[in-house]
Amino acid sequence: MEIRIGNGFDIHKLLPGLPLKLCGVNIPSERGCVAHSDGDVAIHALCDALLGALALGDIGKHFPDTSDEYKGIDSRILLKSVLEMITERGWRIGNIDITLMLQKPKVAPYILEMRKMLASVLDLDLERVSVKATTTEKLGSIGREEGIATFATILLFN
Repeated sequence: MEIRIGNGFDIHKLLPGLPLKLCGVNIPSERGCVAHSDGDVAIHALCDALLGALALGDIGKHFPDTSDEYKGIDSRILLKSVLEMITERGWRIGNIDITLMLQKPKVAPYILEMRKMLASVLDLDLERVSVKATTTEKLGSIGREEGIATFATILLFN
């Protein structure tokens, strides 16, 4: 058996009046992500981690923000497409670990729902999907509530 590890990172600017979606879940918030797609930074980082593990480039290579085809698209559709690329090559996901970095809103009440959503989209057992959140203790652009960032790490095996 061969294994591969991938990591991904994404960051988006936050502005008032926009929706906030994380791991496919709508989160009540006064601010949301500026983006070409739905702005789901967690799924974007996860896509990059999956693609990176197999040296397939990044999310921008496969779903460019210059294409009208992806304007406002639900990022779960992108994730399903990436999953197809992975499985077509004979790989399976071992586990996923996602860290959300944002000052507000507090997302702890939504973490189980986020985990369930990702597990459902990827057809994984819930215990293979970890989502956690942290603040930056009010430091930097994230601490000033100007943005949100996400790290994703994944393990693939065949």
